[in-house]
Amino acid sequence: MAICQRCAAEKDIYLPRLVTLEKKRLMNPTEMYIRLSFDESEPFDFIPGQFVEVSVAGIGEAPITVSSSPTQKGYFELVVRRIGNVTNAIHRLRIGDKVGIRGPFGQGTYPTEEAKGRNIVFICGGIGLVPQRSFVNYILDNRADYGELTVILGTKCMAQRFFHSELDAWSHRNDIKFMETVDEANDCWLGNVGVVTTLIPKIEAELRSALVFICGPPIMYKFVLLALNEAKVPHENIFLNLERKMKCGAGKCGHCQINNFYVCIDGPVFRFSDLSIAPEAI
Repeated sequence: MAICQRCAAEKDIYLPRLVTLEKKRLMNPTEMYIRLSFDESEPFDFIPGQFVEVSVAGIGEAPITVSSSPTQKGYFELVVRRIGNVTNAIHRLRIGDKVGIRGPFGQGTYPTEEAKGRNIVFICGGIGLVPQRSFVNYILDNRADYGELTVILGTKCMAQRFFHSELDAWSHRNDIKFMETVDEANDCWLGNVGVVTTLIPKIEAELRSALVFICGPPIMYKFVLLALNEAKVPHENIFLNLERKMKCGAGKCGHCQINNFYVCIDGPVFRFSDLSIAPEAI
């Protein structure tokens, strides 16, 4: 009986469930926001940091991290970057179209329980805001459970920014410190100019007692970690999102294997101190 139950559970991870596209919005030239809901009134429970495999019939599937908070019920949100056949097909979907969903996947998630009562700092680069947004909004929806909240975001240029109204709302709240920078500015930009690490010296006081979560392009990690090392942030207080290395979601293809780790199973969120045996992960 136990073997049969295990087989059934394993089978379920390969069986997509149908969801319907409720909303879509092009956020910048390459990123599309989509909102999906299940056809049946079945629960979709996930933890910030987990991802789903989105499949388009006849084309394939792609791993995409959930961007909305688990506190939002009845639907979930994704942001899809157009980089291949599957993601291009998702961009072409119309309202009411259906896609398949497998998941949620990932045992390495944002530590929602461990973080309670702690100060939290998010360091985001470009599309790295998307998975972090899930935990940020979860904290805002459970604000009394967490300490001070700081979010810093670096984007290449104004044209690549997204979630404009949401970021504006964050900047006007008194229970979150939000700072933003762009690498390349025009005359309309009044904020900081430079890469995201130029903002780190401005939050050194917050960093000393905080849990720090990093997500962004691969090149960003090295320099952010150097800056955090200079700020004497303990490695066990730093968490990295390595979702860029994932493929199948079930640890079968080996695409995301890093030494003994499978990003899709053991991650995609890792404590930095746990990656000391796998320096090639960064």
